[in-house]
Amino acid sequence: MQEFQIESEYIQLDQLLKACRLANSGGEAHFLVENGDVTVNGQVESRKRAKLRNGDIVEVFDETIKVVTK
Repeated sequence: MQEFQIESEYIQLDQLLKACRLANSGGEAHFLVENGDVTVNGQVESRKRAKLRNGDIVEVFDETIKVVTK
C-alpha cells in the first residue's frame, strides 16, 4: 500500500489518480472512474471529483493508495 500525503483538507479523486501516475491525464482519470475501475473505501466510486480525505483508501486495479494528511 502506497501513502499519498496531502497538505489541505482534501484532494479530488481525478487529481489523486494523476498525481500517483495511475492516469496520464484528467480524461484518462475520468475514464477509469466512469468504467467502474476505481473504489474508495471498498465501494465503487462514480464521482470523478470525489473529495478524498485523511484515511481514505483508493484502489485501482492492483494499486492501493491511502490518503494521509501531513
